[in-house]
Amino acid sequence: MKDKHRAEVLTRALPYIQKYFGKTIVIKYGGNAMISDSLRESVIKDIILLKCVGFNPVVVHGGGPFISSYLDKLNIDSKFIEGLRLTDSDTIEIVQMVLGGKVNKDLVTLFEKHSGKALGLCGMDGSLLKAKPLDKSLGYVGEITSVNTDIINMAINSNLIPVIGSVALSEDDFKIYNVNADTCASKIASALGAEKLILLTDVKGVLVNPPDEDSLLSKIRLHHVPKLYADKVINGGMIPKVDCCVEAIRMGVKRAHIIDGRIPHSILLELFSDDGIGTMIY
Repeated sequence: MKDKHRAEVLTRALPYIQKYFGKTIVIKYGGNAMISDSLRESVIKDIILLKCVGFNPVVVHGGGPFISSYLDKLNIDSKFIEGLRLTDSDTIEIVQMVLGGKVNKDLVTLFEKHSGKALGLCGMDGSLLKAKPLDKSLGYVGEITSVNTDIINMAINSNLIPVIGSVALSEDDFKIYNVNADTCASKIASALGAEKLILLTDVKGVLVNPPDEDSLLSKIRLHHVPKLYADKVINGGMIPKVDCCVEAIRMGVKRAHIIDGRIPHSILLELFSDDGIGTMIY
């Protein structure tokens, strides 16, 4: 890259850096971006860059493939009901170990590798996330009822990047619940009054015609969402993701983005341009 072009790239980012300086950006980290070594490095570097230029990134992660891998090693079957993991007493122990331990601390270590300062957390730390059962048929699967933003803000104010595993503590009997990471990120973004919620996925965004990746809807106004549901444009696995975005917007988050985490530096490409690369809901 020639010096002039390099300078132009940096100056084009300036208005966005000024616009979001000091703002909180909640990033749900998952999908292929969490599994591929090269993509994982790319995402972590992007988030560190956001912190360095004055954004306040908050990372929320799941870890479904890692949970399934550990369950397989222990000869415990993975069962799902409408996309949600059936979580019995044996499974929730693995979920807690993976999300609150292995995956969370591996991410913190990766931040440290690239000179980023992160604080690994999960819902039990300081009663960060409280939950109630989502459906008794699902076992220990929870629905978040409260977010202790003091813990997250303490990390932000200490110049740390919060990295939060999506497990929560019950409201009254100290049981542990598995929580969908998209929903978890939406609830946290809402509670923080975040500027943006970003969901990293394995698709480009909302597509009018899914086989055609050029049919991407780059922007969706909130009042257009019901018609997109009715027309089956939003369907299948995209429904819960859009639901999370809609809920976050209604609760005060300014913008919600669904982007393709398989694209290197997708977070920067989405934030530092008018068109972005995914779907923005506002």
